[in-house]
Amino acid sequence: MGPTPFWDELPQAARDALRRAGAPAVIRPGAFLTREHTRASQVFVLRAGAVKVWVNRDGEIAILDVLGPGDLVGELEAADGGVRHANVEALTRVEALVLPADRFRGVLDAHPGSAWAVAAVLAGRLRDANELRIAHFPDDAGRRLASRLLRLAARFGTPLKAEGAGDDAVQVEVPVTQQDLGRWAGMGRRKVAQLLAADPLGGALAVARGTIVVRSMAALRRLADGDDPG
Repeated sequence: MGPTPFWDELPQAARDALRRAGAPAVIRPGAFLTREHTRASQVFVLRAGAVKVWVNRDGEIAILDVLGPGDLVGELEAADGGVRHANVEALTRVEALVLPADRFRGVLDAHPGSAWAVAAVLAGRLRDANELRIAHFPDDAGRRLASRLLRLAARFGTPLKAEGAGDDAVQVEVPVTQQDLGRWAGMGRRKVAQLLAADPLGGALAVARGTIVVRSMAALRRLADGDDPG
């Protein structure tokens, strides 16, 4: 499962302070919240919608994460004042609280327990990066892809209310393409298509344009853990 969102980790008093310190913003699909290698002083707390975090290295695009409601954008630059390390692009209409980095730090200073919420964000991202590296040794493309799909389902899944659906079936309506999944899981689009068309991954979910149906979260979780889903 994905890490607990930043907003959910915050004490109520810190949430209230961020609401007072920030300004609400609406970002259209395709617009950028941040661009890599630029300097900016804004922090975003996502309240609705989905964004993808990606980098371009010599023409090769790699997706680092897909973030959603409650997640935090810009915390690294707020901490060290450095340049943006990645692009953050809206996949859907996004609603966010936006505030300058110094004001964000001021809220953390005034509510010391909230610093642990930022630490939890950073720890979760480090753990996720390590898990993805582990799935390369030995190379296990199916496990890597399953872990990305599980992350999407954990963040954006809603219970699937359809005849014959299992108790833990969910539907994800975020416009993530097969190419996006490949760039996130470290493989080509053709490999993604092959894995999605065959068991065991193909038996656990169905992917259509803009929609992912996970027939069983438990089975997908076992695949992401490298276990036999049977």
